Amino acid sequence: MGRRATRRHVLLAGASAGLSGIVAGCLSETDRFDERERIDDRSYQTRPDGVAQFRRSLENWGYEPNETVPDSVEQEWRLPEHNTHTHNAAKASAVPLGEDGVAFPGDTGDVSAISSDGEILWRGETGAGGPGIHGTPVVADGRVYIGAYDGVCYAFDAETGEERWSTDLGDAIGSSPKYDGDRLFVAVEYDDPEGNLFALDPETGDVVWEEPAHRPTGHPHCTPAIDPDAGRLVLGSNDGTLYGWEYPSLEFAWSFDTNPENDSNGEIKGPIAAYDGGAFFGSWDDHIYRVDLEDGTLDWAFRTGRYAMAGPGIDPVRHAVFVGCHDGRMYALDPDTGDPFWRFSTDAPLTGSVAVCADRIVFGSKDRTLYALDSWTGDEVWHVDHDGFVTSAPLVHNGAIYYAERAPDPENGDADGGAYKLVSA
Repeated sequence: MGRRATRRHVLLAGASAGLSGIVAGCLSETDRFDERERIDDRSYQTRPDGVAQFRRSLENWGYEPNETVPDSVEQEWRLPEHNTHTHNAAKASAVPLGEDGVAFPGDTGDVSAISSDGEILWRGETGAGGPGIHGTPVVADGRVYIGAYDGVCYAFDAETGEERWSTDLGDAIGSSPKYDGDRLFVAVEYDDPEGNLFALDPETGDVVWEEPAHRPTGHPHCTPAIDPDAGRLVLGSNDGTLYGWEYPSLEFAWSFDTNPENDSNGEIKGPIAAYDGGAFFGSWDDHIYRVDLEDGTLDWAFRTGRYAMAGPGIDPVRHAVFVGCHDGRMYALDPDTGDPFWRFSTDAPLTGSVAVCADRIVFGSKDRTLYALDSWTGDEVWHVDHDGFVTSAPLVHNGAIYYAERAPDPENGDADGGAYKLVSA
């Protein structure tokens, strides 16, 4: 699992000095209190008590400072036919389910409860079929909440898989729900092609709020982010607009349009990361953005080689944002300026979001490979090859790594996209 000769890694001049300067201004330990993880004097991520969800926090950092990525890995198990379709969107990711398992949806339309030793404990069925489920569930209150491509949001019993409720919201749900401990926020798509953002009662599935006037159009695949410090909820959409609401009141605050050079429609497909007063995201106009959360104005735009649809990862200790793009590169950027610390090149587009841990990041590529990098330098630690594209965001949990690949070639009979668990070798 060493480095391949075909991998191209570029460390930009001056990057080492820039990263070294970050260390002095940050604390080396994490202090916890209430529902907030205190990282340093200015940085928090909000994780409601007892809630496991996509990108770990309300702010969508994808950051697990207490998890360790092993120096080398081996496969403990592989579950076949977890994904059986070719749809280009990033595949669903796993979230922890209790002390000894994960909840893991597939594009078959099922949500599987999987024990740590690879046993299927139960399957929750939706009406989606292919392309099934591409969002990642919320596990909270003894339930597993998930939206599917049939336009329905479901709640399954976390112990038995029994359906507790289902709410039909639209034509398709490709995003992951976000749960603040009180309301479940879900972005929904319509054929016409309008969309909308809903808030549901997690106990009943009843709609308690929907955006009446400023509806995101063009099929919003994006997962919303909530920043309680900034008092904002933000959501991107395929119409190329980032929408901002006051939080928790949900009064509409502002909108920001991408596409500064008018060379594409600027679609925003990946989840937004809210950090240090900014909203970070990639766009199909070949840029990565930071937008001010208070007023929706542009802070900076970083030009990439192709469009970006993967969700950013945040490391507040390094004060760095990691974003993968369709140019095949993973970028480590300065969140204040957008300047790159380093870039790492793979052989194909990066679609899935990145997992950020204590000293390493983990992500997949459409070159059919899962990578682990040193987050300070961008050097490759290891890689694992697969038959299908690796587009789900890895879950690093209890020293193991859970993720899935896309089906390799369903049109020609190879519909076996597996779900994996890697452990230290």
